Amino acid sequence: MSRALNTTITNKQINRLAVPAIVAGISEPILSLTDAAIVGHVPINATESLAAVGIVSSFLSMLIWVLGQSRSAMSSIISQYLGANKLPEVYNLPAQAIAIVGLFSVAICLITVPFSTAIFEFYNASGILLDYSVEYYNIRILGFPFTLYTFAVFGIFRGLQNTYYPMIVAIIGTVLNIVLDVILVYGITDVIPALNLKGAAIASAVSQCLMAVMATVLIVKKTTIPLRLSFPANKELPKFLFMIGNLIIRTLALNLALYFATSFATDFGTNYIAAYTIAINLWFFAAFAVDGYASAGNILSGKLFGGGQIQELVLLSKRLTKKAMIVGLIMAAIGGVFYRQIGAIFTTDLKVLAEFYKVFWIILIMQPFCAMTFVFDGIFKGLGLMRVLRNVLLISTLVVFIPSLLLANYFDLKLHGIFWAFTIWMVARGVPLVIKFRKQFLPTEQKS
Repeated sequence: MSRALNTTITNKQINRLAVPAIVAGISEPILSLTDAAIVGHVPINATESLAAVGIVSSFLSMLIWVLGQSRSAMSSIISQYLGANKLPEVYNLPAQAIAIVGLFSVAICLITVPFSTAIFEFYNASGILLDYSVEYYNIRILGFPFTLYTFAVFGIFRGLQNTYYPMIVAIIGTVLNIVLDVILVYGITDVIPALNLKGAAIASAVSQCLMAVMATVLIVKKTTIPLRLSFPANKELPKFLFMIGNLIIRTLALNLALYFATSFATDFGTNYIAAYTIAINLWFFAAFAVDGYASAGNILSGKLFGGGQIQELVLLSKRLTKKAMIVGLIMAAIGGVFYRQIGAIFTTDLKVLAEFYKVFWIILIMQPFCAMTFVFDGIFKGLGLMRVLRNVLLISTLVVFIPSLLLANYFDLKLHGIFWAFTIWMVARGVPLVIKFRKQFLPTEQKS
């Protein structure tokens, strides 16, 4: 193949998908960031409240990422059928998939709430921190089924090459969450009492419910995909469940890393877990921003692969990597310029800020590595190669991250050890995907 080959996938088309995906993708971390920023300034037990948000957000992220994989699986199948001009063959798949995910999400709520105290004791929380964590979780979990439902609908839109409507839903939901956070956490004199941490949880749950309603209206009004459950089971349902199964195993490995990191930070002390809360949520925010181009990769790679356009697929991977790297560097630069101001947004506790400032720079230099990893992560999801993603995550977590974290803890590196382990982990996740992609598709491209 000639290197001068022009791809039919233009920068405008990539950005049309990636930019809205960036906005939509950061909605979930913004919910946690908003809670953290606002409860970090409450007049009573602000540091403990901030730490509780961190612990609960870590556990909720695990649940959301485990069952939220329906978005990637849905997008992969729909985009491939769209590329092959066979979309009507999977019209009844989304409703069937959403019904299955919905049942799982309700079951998770019913199972975890009675055991919430034991769950957060497992994260090394105790005393007032444990009480706050349980209170915050038992309210915020009410929004969990709505979040998973919204993710599944977003997957439908992505498969249809549309990230605009998910962006609209995310913007409205995020703005509502911020407004409700301010009102419910701090209260309105003589009108609404200050609910502190409980108010933040209510705000998040209400916002997630509204986003689910908006997503439903848009999918019904703006697409031909029906949400009414119908039978028989779609022929792609087993493939969808197989994808979900591999992604769940993969995400459990991912969250094993997050559990160890959060548990260690909690064990270091309240100031450390509060600082970790700020740092990890900022990392999530930056990661989801970069992930917009990974989403474009997820969407476009499925369509190109379904249409047999391998040359286009290879060129797409190169362009997305370059664009994601640029976004990663921009995020790192912004963090560097506003290094001190960013920490002050979340807390005025000087001890917490001191620990945060010690490690924030590690998150910033991590961004280019995250960019490479997330782009190929998205491409492999679009291709439906979930087994590869599963194996890479299992190996990088069990063989790289956990040993690195334990070694760092042995040398008492505290939060430095946690975030260096995350950095090495991201490299261990990304490099094998790049090698696998090049081996599988470059020879095919050169024969075309």
